[in-house]
Amino acid sequence: MYTRSGQRKPASLGALADWQTPVALCTVYLAWGATYPAIRVMVETVPPLIGTAARFLLAGAVLYGYLLLRGGRQRVKVERRKLAGAAVIGTVILGDIGLLALAEQEVPAGLAALIIASVPLWVVILRLLHGEAVSAGVLAAVTAGFAGVALLVLPGAPGSTGSPLGWLLVLVLAAAVEAAGQFYSRYTPLPRDALLTTALQLVAAAGVLFVAGIATGELGDLSLARFSGDSVLAFAYLIGPGSLLAYSAFVWLLEHAPISTVSTYAYVNPVVAVLLGWALLSEEITAPLAAGAVVVLASVAFIVRGTRQPGGPSAGRPASARSGRAHTGASRRPA
Repeated sequence: MYTRSGQRKPASLGALADWQTPVALCTVYLAWGATYPAIRVMVETVPPLIGTAARFLLAGAVLYGYLLLRGGRQRVKVERRKLAGAAVIGTVILGDIGLLALAEQEVPAGLAALIIASVPLWVVILRLLHGEAVSAGVLAAVTAGFAGVALLVLPGAPGSTGSPLGWLLVLVLAAAVEAAGQFYSRYTPLPRDALLTTALQLVAAAGVLFVAGIATGELGDLSLARFSGDSVLAFAYLIGPGSLLAYSAFVWLLEHAPISTVSTYAYVNPVVAVLLGWALLSEEITAPLAAGAVVVLASVAFIVRGTRQPGGPSAGRPASARSGRAHTGASRRPA
């Protein structure tokens, strides 16, 4: 199609999104879903906190460098209060991935993903605590969702996998912490550029996790000679596809696709994690585990799709999508 001046008219946004949206969506589904098995493999020989910190630092530095090269100093210029806000929220949201990495030393990747999937349930609890109105249907979904989490966590419950209760509770705590970060990010000044916000969050969280790793004695266990080839490959995956590629696709989706479509990652990623854990790591999928997963994910799907906010791509995304988890894990995230 041509304009009156004879110049070719650009393709419409809808035509552009016809093929790019499914590609970007599959990228988010697969890349973020695979981070859970990748973390499980990384922590086999890499200290979890220091390894996660290094992942965040490298991914954040690459992303920041890309923005600097593309847009110059103006692109990465940020006010101090927004820099502080990004650092605080990033530390809270991404700190839960440090807890996730610690827990995955003992907990299967698929189970970890299902427990972390409960983040939207905790967001609803925070909304209630702050006096926000919540529909009866959402309350019922939250109740069912936590019942599903109990099936997966409590010793002797039908869906229990025999994983150490302490580490399972750490994952429950991680989900609650991430929910707090997502919820309070609504009240925190952040840079308008989502990619810049993510880069700053990654670097800030990396610093905190490095300190935590040193405080817990991980530095003494750090030995490059002990790193297995599989752990190194998993680490590289977490930086590349699991962080940079997935979050780039996520940001594109927020600007070009309906939020009802984008938010599906919240309950698709755990399914991908469970299937990859079974296929690649020989993790068992029992009937009770599958039943618990269905309850949790159905509840999350109802909540995420039923609590969309009006507005543009940024303002309109649900609390479960605000971190971008991630994803990069700046997540996220995803993890």
